[in-house]
Amino acid sequence: MPSRLEAKAYKILKETIMKIFKFTIVLVVLAFCFVLQGSAQETKIKWFGHAAFSVTTPKGKVLLIDPWLANPLNPEAKDGKDALAAVPKADYILLTHGHRDHVGDAVEIAKKTGAILICNPELSGNLVKLADFPAKQAGTDAIMGIGGEIQIADGEVTVAMTPAVHSSSVFNPKADASDAERAYGGNPAGFVLIIKDGPVVYHSGDTAYFKDMETVGEQYQIDLALLNIGGHFGMEPRMAAKAAKSVGAKLAVPHHFATFPGIAQTSDGFAAELKRLKIPFYEMKPGDVIAYRGKQMVKK
Repeated sequence: MPSRLEAKAYKILKETIMKIFKFTIVLVVLAFCFVLQGSAQETKIKWFGHAAFSVTTPKGKVLLIDPWLANPLNPEAKDGKDALAAVPKADYILLTHGHRDHVGDAVEIAKKTGAILICNPELSGNLVKLADFPAKQAGTDAIMGIGGEIQIADGEVTVAMTPAVHSSSVFNPKADASDAERAYGGNPAGFVLIIKDGPVVYHSGDTAYFKDMETVGEQYQIDLALLNIGGHFGMEPRMAAKAAKSVGAKLAVPHHFATFPGIAQTSDGFAAELKRLKIPFYEMKPGDVIAYRGKQMVKK
C-alpha cells in the first residue's frame, strides 16, 4: 500500500501530466491553424494604369480587365519595354466596352495566351470582324449581357455584368472613305467578380454615376470597388465617391485618371470626398499589387 504522501505525489504528478498534455494539444491545434493560414492562397489584384487590372485567383487563374497595357502610366511599357511580356499568362479577358483605351492590347494578348473573351455579343462580333480577335476565343458561352451571371475558372469565379451609363464603339482600322471610323460596340458595362475564397470585386468601367448603383450594392457585398474618377468622359471625383457609397464598398480604389490631359490628374478630390463619407480609400500606383486572403486584405 502506498503511503498517503506517495498517493498525494502521484495525484499531483497525474494532474501535471494531464495539464501538459492538454497544453500540448492546444499548441498543436494553434500551430496547425497557423500553417493553414500561412499556406492559404491569395487573390492578387494588379493595376497597370488607366482602367487596366489583372485579378489572379487563389487557384492561379488570371483575369485581365480592360487591358490597355501600353498606356503611358504603366511602368512595364516605358523605355521601350514590351508591356505584354509582363503578362505571360491570361485565362480570361473582360472588356467593359469597346473604346480603344479599354480594348487596348486585348487582341494581341488573346493571340499570345489563348485567353477567353468576356463581353457583350456586339462587341465580341465586331472585334472578331474588325480587329481580328481570335474567333474561337470570342465565341464561347462566356459572351454575356447586362444582368447576367456566368461561372468561369471551373466555378472559382462568378462574373456578373452590371449596367453602365456611357458609350461603346469599336475602332475600325479597315475603314475606307465610305465606312464609318467606328462600329457598334454594344452596351457599356461594369463587372462584379465573386471569387471563391476571395473578395468580391467591382470594376465600374467608364460609367457615369447612376442611382441604380445602389442595386449593385444590395445584390453583391462589394469588398473592393475599382472606380473611374477622372471626369470628362466618366464620373467626376465627387460622384465617384458617391458611387463607392452606393455600392457599399469596403474599400475604394481609383482608376482612369492622370493618363492624359482632360481628366483628373490626381485622386485628391476623390480621397477627400471619401474621407467625408467615411469610406476607406487606397490609391494604387501603376504596377502595384494588393492581395486578399479570403475577404481580408493582407498586404498592399
